Amino acid sequence: MHYVIGIDGGGTSCRAAIATSDGRILAQARSGSANIRTDMVGAHESIMTAVADALSEAGLEHDLIPETVAVLGLAGGNVGTYAVQLKALLPFRESIIVNDGVIALQGALGPHDGVIGIVGTGSVFVSRRNGMTHLIGGWGFQVGDLGSGARLGRQLLEETLLVHDGVRTSTALTEKVMAAFDGDPRQIVEQVRDATPGFYASFAPMLVEAGEAGDVVANAILDSGCRDVERMLDAALAGIEDRICLVGGLAAMYSRRLNPHHKELLQPPLGDALQGAVAMAAARLRQATDASTARPS
Repeated sequence: MHYVIGIDGGGTSCRAAIATSDGRILAQARSGSANIRTDMVGAHESIMTAVADALSEAGLEHDLIPETVAVLGLAGGNVGTYAVQLKALLPFRESIIVNDGVIALQGALGPHDGVIGIVGTGSVFVSRRNGMTHLIGGWGFQVGDLGSGARLGRQLLEETLLVHDGVRTSTALTEKVMAAFDGDPRQIVEQVRDATPGFYASFAPMLVEAGEAGDVVANAILDSGCRDVERMLDAALAGIEDRICLVGGLAAMYSRRLNPHHKELLQPPLGDALQGAVAMAAARLRQATDASTARPS
């Protein structure tokens, strides 16, 4: 019996699934953050912990790991040499590392063409037409990841400091944020000095909740984020009336705020990113098996 492994690793958590060669998932497990761009060592640890836990949950021996084909969809997998560095550390028979947007697209669209937007701690937008995949964004929250939880959270902290300085009017949300730092703006500045995307994104839930309650600052930030998401979707659509799927922790919020045109194209995802990674791993195993079978003896 051959097995495959799918990995969905982002700035918040890492999920692993062990599946049969036909893509039937036997067990799943979750561990910590797996953003290889911000923490290579931590990402590797999270990946292997999730894989080990999934194997244990499935009742399989861990010595199967070197025999498996693994597809890893990871935040940061499309920039720099991070994927190459991680691949050298992994024990799988074959490790295929892609941006997490690629596995999310496979899971959400299945065999169909279309566009997906992943809006969670980070963000990336992916289109597929006639087998060709194109990514937009996903460059990290410092210079990209528009509409992401990290960008929204950073903007909320910025607005809170502007309130402290008398530039903006205080709201219940900015008061709540300032209270989280003991009313001391210097604590905000100190904590963001080496802050991760996950730190900024941790403020997104209170931001969404405040927006639903009518907070002016919250809705201004969320509306700005939604306009960014729409611009990215438009670039991915490139004038073609494709189906759109939004996935990630902020997907439901943005789905409610999209303009009517984008809402008309919006469809629920067929599956999630982890299912997409498993499907890609199973397809890769089939390719390798077919190639081996076709090779002359």
